[in-house]
Amino acid sequence: MGLSRKKPGGGALLLLWAALARVHSLEIQADSDVQAFVGEAVILKCWFKSSFPVTEKLTIDWTYRPLAGGSLEPIFHYQSDAYPAKKGTFRDRVSWVGNVAKRDASIRINNPTMDDNGTFTCAVKNPPDVQHNIPQTMLTVTQRGASFQLTSAGLLSILVFLPSAIVVALLLVRMAKKLGVLKSKKKCSYKKSSIEVSEEPERPKCKERLAAWCLRCLDSDDEDPY
Repeated sequence: MGLSRKKPGGGALLLLWAALARVHSLEIQADSDVQAFVGEAVILKCWFKSSFPVTEKLTIDWTYRPLAGGSLEPIFHYQSDAYPAKKGTFRDRVSWVGNVAKRDASIRINNPTMDDNGTFTCAVKNPPDVQHNIPQTMLTVTQRGASFQLTSAGLLSILVFLPSAIVVALLLVRMAKKLGVLKSKKKCSYKKSSIEVSEEPERPKCKERLAAWCLRCLDSDDEDPY
């Protein structure tokens, strides 16, 4: 009797497919939030990691969805060369600033307006690496100086350094007051040394003046004739 070879079950096929997917996977990273100002060019950054060398089959696609919602709008395509959108919202306003050799798929939006607020997606394919995540970037365009947006890092810095600055200021004020009190005490407790000579002439004391008056009286009595 010949031995029959068992075929792999569904579980084994699933594990094999998952292992292949991990090998042929492509990881993409992008900034989740980007702030920009009206009329000032802004860069939307995107990086990717592939387990295979970059070839001419590599493709990069950027799409845009308005903040109010709606369908995706292709705004940029790359395959061996850059192909910015020639129509639509971003016509002639998208330029390529990436470098596929450095796994950089970034683009630049020129002359942004507040109508550009919305979500941008960066999709990269490098066959056979095609399984990947598609990160999203939320772009917020505002007038410069029109609004103040406090980031979490800025808020944390204020909460940490402001109390410390207040404490340091109070300590400096307290030290200054102590130094002022010590100086005033030194001035008040100052005494002339026994060897110091006073610039003001010393006035005769009462006893000395009385003795001098008595002597004058005696002298005048002696001079009177009998």
